[in-house]
Amino acid sequence: MVLLKGFVKPEDQIGMVSMCRQLGKGPGGFYRPSLKNGAKLNLWMMSLGKNWDPTARSYGPTRPFDGAQAPTIPDAFRTIAQAANSTVGEFPQIDPDICIVNYYTNSGKLGLHQDKDESKSSINQGLPFISISIGDTAEFMFGDTRDKGKATKIDLESGDVLILGGESRE
Repeated sequence: MVLLKGFVKPEDQIGMVSMCRQLGKGPGGFYRPSLKNGAKLNLWMMSLGKNWDPTARSYGPTRPFDGAQAPTIPDAFRTIAQAANSTVGEFPQIDPDICIVNYYTNSGKLGLHQDKDESKSSINQGLPFISISIGDTAEFMFGDTRDKGKATKIDLESGDVLILGGESRE
């Protein structure tokens, strides 16, 4: 894990928010996802590049509930992810094809979870998982189990980029 504090400049953050607002209003934009048991997540989500289905725990070309295609990942997002990855230099270079944008309101949150549903090929290649934080400071927890007591906690601030690579993404 590598944390790049303040990596994304304020003007680039403003641009990213503006792009997300525009994309979020159109087809394939923001929605409130449900779990298998029907419970709604306490956030709004939009997939870019490929759609993430939290019920099936897989990526696909369209959202199952409305058939919407994921909007294309903006070049500015790819550039920031690639620049952060190059700065670190520990992980293979990437051309991002999946981006999940989570929008949290004042009461929004996402509990401890594992990003382990990427393809076996991606995991075997050690391709990085890159998280860009914009907005209020939030506690980020990660670990290799669902046990919150064993999780590592860090505060992510606006402009921070977190990079996890290979098997350590969970």
